[in-house]
Amino acid sequence: MQGREIDIERIVCRLADLEEYGSRAFTVGGGAWPLRGFVVRYGKEVRGFLNHCPHAGHPLNLRPHRFLTPDGAMILCSSHGALFEKDGGRCLAGPCAGEQLRAVPLELIDDIVLIAPDADLTALTTGS
Repeated sequence: MQGREIDIERIVCRLADLEEYGSRAFTVGGGAWPLRGFVVRYGKEVRGFLNHCPHAGHPLNLRPHRFLTPDGAMILCSSHGALFEKDGGRCLAGPCAGEQLRAVPLELIDDIVLIAPDADLTALTTGS
């Protein structure tokens, strides 16, 4: 897709900024309610989620860019130990078992990870 115009306001990170099985926080937008999320990579796949625990409503990470279990296999809520699948964000263990992280639609253009153009940022930040 080379030569395609990129909306710089939707850039999350470069794919090269993510370890093969890593995670990274991002903030898109400004004002009082920017979109705060994170991306996880597993092999060639990248998924995005809101950085919002479905159990307590606070961020999942306590340290910057730390969203995964030590082995990198699952997403971890650092406060209550909930474990989530990397591909869909479903909680498998912890106080919110059966609930799901809110997905942030992404697209990949060359080496750039972006919020998908059809993503409703207002709905994502307000929970509508």
